[in-house]
Amino acid sequence: MVAVQLRRYEVIPGELDALVEWFPTVVAARQKYGFSVPFAFADREHNEFVWAVSHDGDFDAALEVYNASPERAKAFEGVPTRVAEAHVTMVEPVIGP
Repeated sequence: MVAVQLRRYEVIPGELDALVEWFPTVVAARQKYGFSVPFAFADREHNEFVWAVSHDGDFDAALEVYNASPERAKAFEGVPTRVAEAHVTMVEPVIGP
């Protein structure tokens, strides 16, 4: 079964464009560890960035490996803090395939 984590970021004012530009770096790093990103949206009106990451397998185990990976370290190297607050939770579908 595919596990999905919903991530909603309250972005530091003035940092949303930089976050959007940098985001594909994180997607590429996660893909190497079996994750996919079904969607990502910038909500400019509320200065938020909302995305989902999924994994077909043991999400927590894959996340542990990803978090310790050199790809993740490189993706975040020198990147300033752009998220004021992150809301992260596992979700389940209510409609769809």
